[in-house]
Amino acid sequence: MTQSTTIIGLISDTHGLVRPEVFQALQGVSQIFHAGDVGPADVLTELATIAPVRAVWGNTDAPGRHDLVERIEEVIDGVRIVVTHGHEVGSTTPPRLVSAYPTAQVIVYGHTHRQLITKAARRIVINPGAAGPRRFDLQPSVAKLYIRNGQADVELIPLLVEEPTEEPTEE
Repeated sequence: MTQSTTIIGLISDTHGLVRPEVFQALQGVSQIFHAGDVGPADVLTELATIAPVRAVWGNTDAPGRHDLVERIEEVIDGVRIVVTHGHEVGSTTPPRLVSAYPTAQVIVYGHTHRQLITKAARRIVINPGAAGPRRFDLQPSVAKLYIRNGQADVELIPLLVEEPTEEPTEE
């Protein structure tokens, strides 16, 4: 009997912007985990047109929102996943996150805006990068988490966006 693969969309740091490229990048996912700094609630409504969304709050999200939680902890097909924004550990690094969530096999975080995949000791720590307004000269991105037969793998997906460039003006 062949088991199907569960595909989860990972997104973070939208800061109020859902880029049009996100819809194609996350096509086919069964659900979306948002790792914080969402922006207004309509961001989650827009993402929900792709798949059901669960989101954690980030350091820029308004406190007390009913649509955001502090952390998502879930086991999917035998894989223990934690989704957090990451700012709660201070300087957000994979070793600090692994120390904070020692039983997680997959840790998804945001906050730094830097896309990163760290694989070690049968664990994956992933920052899907910032999908919102471009900052720090970083390429906007999202990710897909693949889970099959108790194993996880992840893929970063750059959002190929045309950023407006200013034309030199003659004076």
